[in-house]
Amino acid sequence: MTVDRLNELLLACTLVLLVAVAAVRLTSRIGLPTLLLYLGIGMIIGQDGLGVDFQDAELTQVFGYAALVVILAEGGLSTRWRLIKPALPAAAVLATVGVGVSVGVTAAAAHYLVGLEWQTALVMGAVVSSTDAAAVFSVLRKVPLPSRLSGALEAESGFNDAPVVILVVAFSTLDALDQPAQHWLLLPGAMLLQLAIGLAIGLAVGRLGAFGLRHVALPASGLYPIAVLALTVLAYAAAAMVNGSGFLAVYVAALVLGNARLPHRPATRGFADAMAWVAQMGLFILLGLLVNPSELLDDFWPAIAIGLGLTLVARPLSVALSLLPFRRPWQEHVLMSWAGLRGAVPIVLATIPVVNGVAESDRVFNIVFLLVVVFTLLQGPTLPWVARRLHLGQDERTVDVDIESAPLERLRGHLLSVTIPRDSRMHGVEVAELRLPRAAAVTLVVRDGTSFVPDPTTVLMRGDELLVVATDPVRDEVEQRLHAVAEGGKLARWLRETGATGIRRNRRPGE
Repeated sequence: MTVDRLNELLLACTLVLLVAVAAVRLTSRIGLPTLLLYLGIGMIIGQDGLGVDFQDAELTQVFGYAALVVILAEGGLSTRWRLIKPALPAAAVLATVGVGVSVGVTAAAAHYLVGLEWQTALVMGAVVSSTDAAAVFSVLRKVPLPSRLSGALEAESGFNDAPVVILVVAFSTLDALDQPAQHWLLLPGAMLLQLAIGLAIGLAVGRLGAFGLRHVALPASGLYPIAVLALTVLAYAAAAMVNGSGFLAVYVAALVLGNARLPHRPATRGFADAMAWVAQMGLFILLGLLVNPSELLDDFWPAIAIGLGLTLVARPLSVALSLLPFRRPWQEHVLMSWAGLRGAVPIVLATIPVVNGVAESDRVFNIVFLLVVVFTLLQGPTLPWVARRLHLGQDERTVDVDIESAPLERLRGHLLSVTIPRDSRMHGVEVAELRLPRAAAVTLVVRDGTSFVPDPTTVLMRGDELLVVATDPVRDEVEQRLHAVAEGGKLARWLRETGATGIRRNRRPGE
């Protein structure tokens, strides 16, 4: 590698990156999933296009794992605990029992409809049984669904990567026909152990990391996003090193950190979002480079057959059986079945059998690639329409407030930056009616680009930005009070207050 070669590489990479960024604007207008454009860019650059020859499945797998870690970290950091908490039991069943049902049904379809050998069919069933976190997160955040429904889908997509990876590795590295029956009877126990290890490490890293970041004032605000993302990667690496589920660990750690009261949370989420976009672009383009379009035509109809079995039989059956104890209405069953989006995860997992030399693994990769492209193109753009037809859409916007905290180390206090959204119930509330603790005060209001110091009778309005100074002992109480007023308006002082973390306190005397 020379400097001249480096310059050429940087020029090519930045041009591809800029094209990928511009593609986001195009896809947002026409409703096309961005992953399809990124895959297309990779295929255009590849061997059948501009002639870049890239056939390293093992390197793709390595980069794919790294990208999935970042994508899952961003998903956890941007997921609100209070929205997914009620849906966790259903999501956990979907990510375990639902995955098992989907693997079995899809494997049977691959064996009987396409003629794949049983081991290859089981690998195929496991590879395509994971919903893709990036695809689900990007689509669901544009569809106004009820919180328990969107929460279940987001949590499922974050959790189900872990058991699927375990199954794909198990089916790819072992010959199913030569293993004794007791080996496969022990597989569920081994899988639960790996998930338990990943869960424990994710919780430990998330809680210890949040504690440390709250009590150590870093010298620059830009260090907080780096520290948070590094902690999520630490959770993955630590779990993977002890044979635990690294993917579950990174998502759980990010979920804990994203819902902790940390300084500069909006900046952290923005940084993680940017890193996730870079990871998605690089991953999809790399996957597009790996595939040869000229080899796909022979596997088109097998991909359609397996995809139809997965979408119309395996996914609805897994949803129905998983949600049976929760008595969800049939409309939610239909939507959750249709919202089982596939994306980069199945294509990355399809490189595992290629690396391990499983029979017909190249064919598995081509089928998975085609399946993802065709059914993402079908399901992604139609999901909002399906939600409306099932009368599951919501027109309500969030009423919460965005709060960013910056520590004031020498003053032993915090400067809270509060943004009042358009439909927040804080609109019309006077400053005195916020009833903040005595050790806190609203020091500045920015409205329509003009700043002024408020008095107790100043009426807050939608779009206002507030600067609130609070001492360290009352910082958490101030944030909880602001969230309570955002949810309950002026009546929050008469009701039991619920903050962003779900902690409640009764009204104090005089409030």
